[in-house]
Amino acid sequence: MRKTPLIAFLSITLLVGLLMGCGGSKTPPVSERIAKVWTARTVDHDNATVYTKGGTSNASDYSKFQLDLSAAPTVKYTDLYGNVFTGQYSVPSDTRLVLTNLNPSPTGANGTLEFTINSISDNELVITATTASQKIGNKIAKYTLSNP
Repeated sequence: MRKTPLIAFLSITLLVGLLMGCGGSKTPPVSERIAKVWTARTVDHDNATVYTKGGTSNASDYSKFQLDLSAAPTVKYTDLYGNVFTGQYSVPSDTRLVLTNLNPSPTGANGTLEFTINSISDNELVITATTASQKIGNKIAKYTLSNP
């Protein structure tokens, strides 16, 4: 009746299992990963690329565009024309970004802009507007943003 080796084996197995379970690094939530200053790298209007950072034949100039989410929940949104809007933002799910109480209110937006979050990494955020923008000819804009 040797119980000691069995107890030792079970103890080691349990310890190894705990260490392996705790050793992995968790990805922070989207609400934390998005909290940066983002600028336009490429922009599409209805699936047609109209801006590429550094491009020489851009149909639209998004070089002034900036989405500052670095001071949650405050947002500072600068559109392609250089107009600055301030308000709040939220990330109600991993696939939605909502800008609210924007002042002044963007044309036709009633103070709110909503985006689908297509993907996010440490230095890239891809979002698509959920509604067409009057400022760009009633088209849907898709933004591939980078963190400078």
